[in-house]
Amino acid sequence: MSLIVVGSMAFDAIETPFGKNNRTIGGAATYISWSASNFTRPIKQISVVGGDFPKEELKMLEARGVIMEGVQVKKDEKSFFWSGKYHMDMNTRDTIETQLNVLADFQPELPESYQNSEYLMLGNLLPAVQLSVIKQLRTRPKLTVLDTMNFWMESALPDLEEVLQHVDVLMVNDSEARQLSGQYSLVKAARIILKMGPKYLIIKKGEHGALLFHEEQVFVAPALPLEDVFDPTGAGDTFAGGFIGHIARTNDISFENMKSGIIVGSAMASFCVEKFGTDRLKEIGHSDIERRLQQFKELVNFDIALV
Repeated sequence: MSLIVVGSMAFDAIETPFGKNNRTIGGAATYISWSASNFTRPIKQISVVGGDFPKEELKMLEARGVIMEGVQVKKDEKSFFWSGKYHMDMNTRDTIETQLNVLADFQPELPESYQNSEYLMLGNLLPAVQLSVIKQLRTRPKLTVLDTMNFWMESALPDLEEVLQHVDVLMVNDSEARQLSGQYSLVKAARIILKMGPKYLIIKKGEHGALLFHEEQVFVAPALPLEDVFDPTGAGDTFAGGFIGHIARTNDISFENMKSGIIVGSAMASFCVEKFGTDRLKEIGHSDIERRLQQFKELVNFDIALV
């Protein structure tokens, strides 16, 4: 099943309590595609990079079945850059610097070969850009998934609300769900958000797992307890890639299969945090993923006698 991935491809400078990297490859689309390519191909990328983005990084993704026809390369400009520092709890961070560079005036252009794709994953990006891609598609995908963040809720809420009317699944973290809905209870927040357009809502809770909401159904997925969390940057995007990759591979958009997709996404995210940037995602293979999924299965499998 063909999958379109929209998002940034970038450079990150990251400092955590356990290390520092002044220039690593990042960006939502990068993480999503590295993750999803373990499960489905081809992946049709839509993004923009500057002339400074390493050609070898593009070639590595192409070797994974990622088609770059929709990636604009602006040779005389710089790629998007983000710098951040994580606190000891690894759940909070400070943004030190953001350079939009090529993203500042990014106008996505959908290649003809991308039309009629079954699945669309809209990585965290300006809502107007996400909406532009949706409107360029002549036929609606079987499933459209949207990831967004608090910054767009603060600076581009009307555009975000319009995008929400065109998507099937929304992914946000717990604080973003509360901000978007105005409710502290995640159950109440989900009811309000689902009225905004999405049929499904996934709330990511980092080291505490994830929640899936659909109508009156709720599924709670754990996160794998890890001894070392080195760098959480990109974990949410990697989760999204694992989720949509599983859905596209199975070609099943039922609530039951989305539950499995969340476990796959959580497993992929657990790899991402073990090294800086995409380094760990470049190392793993199917046997590693199978073992990690087995760990998740054992984590939630139990018998109980009802007295």
